[in-house]
Amino acid sequence: MNLNTEPQQAFHRGTAPIFALLSDDQIRRLAQLQADSSLADQVDELAAKANEGELTDEERDVYEAYIEANNLMAILQAEARFRLQPTGV
Repeated sequence: MNLNTEPQQAFHRGTAPIFALLSDDQIRRLAQLQADSSLADQVDELAAKANEGELTDEERDVYEAYIEANNLMAILQAEARFRLQPTGV
């Protein structure tokens, strides 16, 4: 493990149990995942409405859920890409 800071070490240790469940092929597939275009279109539409202050309460809840899911995916994909590097875990 080539980690420079204590926070980086903590992050990688915290995600280690998840990645211990995955094969190398699954980690590669996770790193390459992309949202389908219809989902991306829906998120873009909600984002535009949010920027204009036009979201209903229900739309805001859906938009926030998409943001949370996107953040989770970004974190998992960043860790997957790190683990796929020759200097990774």
